[in-house]
Amino acid sequence: MTTTKSLTCKNVALALAFFLTVSISGCKKKDITQDETLTGPAKKESTASPSAIGVTGPKGVCYVEVNNADIRNVGKYKLSTGQQLFDIAIIFAANINYNTSTQKAELFFNTNVSNVLNNKTTYIKPLQDKGIKVLLSILGNHQGAGFCNFTSQASAQAFAQQLANAVNTYGLDGIDFDDEYAEYGNNGTGQPNSSSFVYLVTALRSLLPNKIISFYFYGPAASRLSYNGVTVGSKVNYSWNAIYGSYSVPNIPGLAKANLGPAAIDIQATSSSTAASLATQTVNNGYGIYLYYNLPNSDVHTYLSSISSNLYGGKTTTYTP
Repeated sequence: MTTTKSLTCKNVALALAFFLTVSISGCKKKDITQDETLTGPAKKESTASPSAIGVTGPKGVCYVEVNNADIRNVGKYKLSTGQQLFDIAIIFAANINYNTSTQKAELFFNTNVSNVLNNKTTYIKPLQDKGIKVLLSILGNHQGAGFCNFTSQASAQAFAQQLANAVNTYGLDGIDFDDEYAEYGNNGTGQPNSSSFVYLVTALRSLLPNKIISFYFYGPAASRLSYNGVTVGSKVNYSWNAIYGSYSVPNIPGLAKANLGPAAIDIQATSSSTAASLATQTVNNGYGIYLYYNLPNSDVHTYLSSISSNLYGGKTTTYTP
């Protein structure tokens, strides 16, 4: 790839097919395809199981664009109680590429993602030592390979093995699926089918029985959630809304409210008033995830306080690890 897109803003109307419940503009994550220089009640932490994180309040899930921000920023924010604001940090993003010689999907890391993974003691372990789970997000890369066009159970299993190997090699806490930018059909690849995504998450769950698997509710995968009696909701831990600045419950049969995130914000684009309102809706409606995207290198604890005050009844402070 020779270019990297800037943040791609989309009107929420374009996402009605994915069960949006409001008609406001949102912003989605940018397409990661090129190397760039890195320039209420108190929450309780738990390591008992993936679903036990932040059991007394909505879990804070934060995507970090590691092409331009440090993943360790996730660990800099605490509630006024002294507990961490964020429960899950997501490295955004690795890619699913297509090898035209072997005609197989391959896991790809750009330079910045590789830097984080290869230096896990520097970037990943410090977050985990604070009780924060660290996931790797997987994103399409314009090459025709995606989660929804594996043509056999064996091909889905082979890619799931690559994902599991990455989790085990780099000491990660799980995998996040983001079905964007695949451009199904490129390089002679097939279009989305009904079995592929189910085969993939089923294989990954078998390989990683105690790790987190999450789904960014967007793309062809969002409408291909069951096959032959098996549901994606029975294999993943969490799913969250994909349109920033909006509130929409992901339609994932099998996932309880505690495992769903209808509120999604872009820290650098969503107003603090909207972010605070979405936090209130999350608590009032009893959902268990609040999704943040685009945490910068600069101090944004004042902005985050407008959210945490409504989620947990306490302000966010910042500190130097």
